[in-house]
Amino acid sequence: MLQPSRSKWRKQQRGKRRGAPVSGSKLSYGEFGIKSLSAAWLSARSIESARRAIVHYVSRGGQIYIRVFPDKPVSSRPAETRMGGGKGAVEQWVAVVKRGRMVIEIGGVPENIAREALARAAHKLPMATQIISREEQF
Repeated sequence: MLQPSRSKWRKQQRGKRRGAPVSGSKLSYGEFGIKSLSAAWLSARSIESARRAIVHYVSRGGQIYIRVFPDKPVSSRPAETRMGGGKGAVEQWVAVVKRGRMVIEIGGVPENIAREALARAAHKLPMATQIISREEQF
């Protein structure tokens, strides 16, 4: 699964997900893509499951571009522990996705196959999404 090879600090605060993305809101690499319509934390597990759904449907054809990377550590405390004792251990890595951000792009496959593969991948993601093509993005 995706995670940084090293990070400067072990734990981070939660932060805010307000506003629109500064960059990454247009198709850059492929002909079709999944665009987020709401903000969410995308875990490394959900990114990997979406990638595997696309690869399985297109039968290893075309090219897949993952435009987000999970670089934020999320910690949690064990269940039924008393208060105090510091912050919990890092449980997972997430990518902070704002609304309007391109999440996954695909190229090199016909339109009907690309749209179906992206629709299957969108079911794995925890946010509202939209499938965009090069003609629709402007």
